Amino acid sequence: MANSAPACYEVSVLNPNRIWQTDNILKSELPLLAFQITFSIVLSRLFFFIYKPFHQPHLIAHISVGFLLTQVLLGVNKDIYGFIFPVQGVLNIEVLSNIGLIFYAFLSGLEMNLNTILQVKKKAASIAVAGIIFPLVMAPGLYALHRKVYVSVIDVNLEQSTSSAYLLWTLVLTVTGFPVVAHTLSELKLLYTGLGKAAITSAMISDTYGWVLFALLVPFAINGKVAIYSVLCTILFIVFCIFVVRPIILPFIDRKTDKDEWDDNQLLFVMMGVLACSFITDILGTHGIVGAFVFGLILPHGKFADLVMSITDDFANGFLAPLFFIGTGMRFGVMLIFLQKNWALTMLIILFLCVIKILSTLFATFFFGMRTQDGLALGLLLNTKGAMALIMLNIAWDRSIFSAPTFAVIAAAVILMTVVVSPVINGIYKPRKRFEQNKLRTIQKLRVDAELRILACVHNTRQAASMISLIETFHATRVSPIHVVGLYLIELITGRAAALVAAHVDKPSGQPTGEQTLTRSQAELESITNTFEAFGEAYDAIRIETLNVVSAFATVHEDIYNSANDKCTSLILLPFHKQLSSEGMLEVTSVVYKDINQKVMQRAPCSVGIFVDRGLGSIPKMNLRILMLFVGGPDDREALAVAWRMAEHPGIRLSVVRILLLGEAAEVDTSIHAEAQGILSAVVDSEKQKELDDEYISSFRLTAVNNEDSISYSETHVHTAEDIPAVLNELENIGCHLYIVGQGNASNSRVFSNLLEWCECLELGVIGDILASNNLGSRSSLLVVQQYGYGGMLFGNRLNYLPTNNDPFDSLVVKTE
Repeated sequence: MANSAPACYEVSVLNPNRIWQTDNILKSELPLLAFQITFSIVLSRLFFFIYKPFHQPHLIAHISVGFLLTQVLLGVNKDIYGFIFPVQGVLNIEVLSNIGLIFYAFLSGLEMNLNTILQVKKKAASIAVAGIIFPLVMAPGLYALHRKVYVSVIDVNLEQSTSSAYLLWTLVLTVTGFPVVAHTLSELKLLYTGLGKAAITSAMISDTYGWVLFALLVPFAINGKVAIYSVLCTILFIVFCIFVVRPIILPFIDRKTDKDEWDDNQLLFVMMGVLACSFITDILGTHGIVGAFVFGLILPHGKFADLVMSITDDFANGFLAPLFFIGTGMRFGVMLIFLQKNWALTMLIILFLCVIKILSTLFATFFFGMRTQDGLALGLLLNTKGAMALIMLNIAWDRSIFSAPTFAVIAAAVILMTVVVSPVINGIYKPRKRFEQNKLRTIQKLRVDAELRILACVHNTRQAASMISLIETFHATRVSPIHVVGLYLIELITGRAAALVAAHVDKPSGQPTGEQTLTRSQAELESITNTFEAFGEAYDAIRIETLNVVSAFATVHEDIYNSANDKCTSLILLPFHKQLSSEGMLEVTSVVYKDINQKVMQRAPCSVGIFVDRGLGSIPKMNLRILMLFVGGPDDREALAVAWRMAEHPGIRLSVVRILLLGEAAEVDTSIHAEAQGILSAVVDSEKQKELDDEYISSFRLTAVNNEDSISYSETHVHTAEDIPAVLNELENIGCHLYIVGQGNASNSRVFSNLLEWCECLELGVIGDILASNNLGSRSSLLVVQQYGYGGMLFGNRLNYLPTNNDPFDSLVVKTE
């Protein structure tokens, strides 16, 4: 067996009586170490930026940096390689990378939620177990096949066939990288779909089993038969930590967390605990990361875990841990796969290694009645490898259990498994294409006896209460029930998505928190859940479901799209980015909320409503007065459909005022559609819109106004732009509790197009912006509605409809599913 001899490092000792028995650290070691870290991290961020369109995890970017330094690329030039990683600097990098690995394991244990794992459903557990059993059975055969097929033409031989090699080869193929799966689902915006929830739960279970197998079996690969003593001692250590150490430190930590008494010095002792536990398991013969993982597992989750992660995540996972993964890439000798006679057969073995877990998961999902497409995607996700697989690969390399060719083959399979997941799943699931196929997500086209599905997005408990006061006006009955999905939007600030996902995904309603101190987002989620559930319990015809989205606010609109599409909603309700102050004025809550609303309106898979709350919940529904302003266009027809449905509530009085545009106000702005459709098409479209408006208004007057005393209809004329504020002031003097308007009212009118340039909030449209302005002095709440089916909104200097096709009439055709 041709294995490399252990590396020797020449160290010059200046004075054996000093603490530092080497050269001056600040002059010789520190500058080189700083350069190596900077080079590695900057290059890693560059690779991540390059891979971002392909949704690749950070892990692949780190490995790419290491691969760049192999003999295939920069490593072929010894001067360049020696300048970046000279021999005297290797030892320091190795030490820091292992420290980073220890803290990576600690954070993995800290983010693991045992309550979620223990309360997991049978389906997710069965899929995870199937994904482990099949590789355990089939992997040894593929290892034997690899040994038989590989024929080297250079002086590089395979390792001796040992039980340790079989064991590590098999374990590498069984594990799943839970943080990588969470990142992939988050990037693809599938995390909060049915597939995403099944995948994230199964991945969490599979990752837990991976840690168990690592602690129990890896010692046998390292120490052979005597490892039984290491395993027994490690089990005793884990039991001691859980049943003795945890009850002692938990009350102390919870007390200090509740009182916010933590300072840097005290948290330093927590960090020392990581190193102490790691040192103990290393002495016991297991591995240092096991102790770090167990220490993270026994610490209280929630607010304290959030505090520790915010302090250590950037340093440990941003600077130290990548050095370890970069080292893995440097050991990846890909050319050893091809520098042998049977390289084609070796590539076939690598392919077989990649499909074992996919086939086993597909087999398991078949028995649960899942679609083949979903089963394949779930298998791909659970086949994703993470830090655990790379750790075992490095153990096999450091202990000379794997030779360079075997390491190259199994490493190629691991990297290939992880790289192909995002592109393949993104190709299978194309959410935007799915949205375009659905044309019945409007209130106007919804049958009277059909269930109305509403997705109510909120950022806090106050917004949840205001949304409930609005949804209550929709008057749910057993003939026309309502399904409300409360979506709590949580901003993902840290780069460690798995931590927040584990804390929030599939949290059962009313789940006891025990001794855990909740984070702000968890406490808010519990409060929002209780608010929505109390609303559902008050009405038999209302079905309540609360979900949450942990995502960066820059891309959270895509999660809202997927949630709305997954729940087949007809209306998305969004809170306005301003809220009512104690002085009765609307004040900005967060400008980010405004950006989210605009992005949602651009390509939402159903109709959208923006709710401006001015105390609607304080008004009894038996005395509620609603004023609907109808100018014209699809959004106004949708707004009238919403108001029409609310008018069925026995205590609500509805007044519909149609604003007729005459003279200058009726002129068509042909510049809007000139490029896309032409001037003639714009005029034809305007006429067709008027016909549809007249038809819908006539239907409303005939059906509703003539039969209901609580519904009234009137008309007013507008000749110039100056008449619009005057009309709104008149209506404001009459008074109402809730205005309902369309977002793009008369978007083809020259007068309204010119007024858009003066709008502060383009997402509200002209009339909505005036009614929401503090200058008008209105005390009424406001609902601005956008109808689905017209391509969304384009936000810029103007707010226009995006043309969906060349025929203006065809864009009005609504197709059923």
